[in-house]
Amino acid sequence: MQLSGYTPSKYFFQKNIVTYCFVRNFSYLHSMKDQEPHDKKAEPTKAELEILQVLWQQGPSTVRFVNDKLNEQRDVNYTSTLKLMQIMADKGILMRDERQMKHVYHVAEEEQATKSQLLDKFVDSVYQGSARKLVMQLLGNKKASKEDIAAIKEILDKLDKP
Repeated sequence: MQLSGYTPSKYFFQKNIVTYCFVRNFSYLHSMKDQEPHDKKAEPTKAELEILQVLWQQGPSTVRFVNDKLNEQRDVNYTSTLKLMQIMADKGILMRDERQMKHVYHVAEEEQATKSQLLDKFVDSVYQGSARKLVMQLLGNKKASKEDIAAIKEILDKLDKP
């Protein structure tokens, strides 16, 4: 069946099979949408993490302020920062206060919760869920200072004590 010049009114009553397929596909897609996990949190991209770092350090801020902070490290266009922060708000990573002329953005989830989620995913995917493998890799790279090692020993001692 050729559908060039197709208009819904032309085929709606004449070809029930076309209507049936459309309704069935629509129903299928609608039911698939309902099966998506709603509690799945959006994972920030590398660029989004840069913005999150600024907001974690500085607190709620305008796009201009965040863009200025990002420009201290590398050249970033204001419009790029604005668009990315709007996307982050749509994803639920950021919240936007629109009560004033200048919109102020703040992080929707605590820093520790976001970092914990990212670390869990990283350990699961790279180290098959093994914290031991992760720590061994970190310490094996010999980038840990004496202070870092002392702090790690202190944490391990606290974990050993009942």
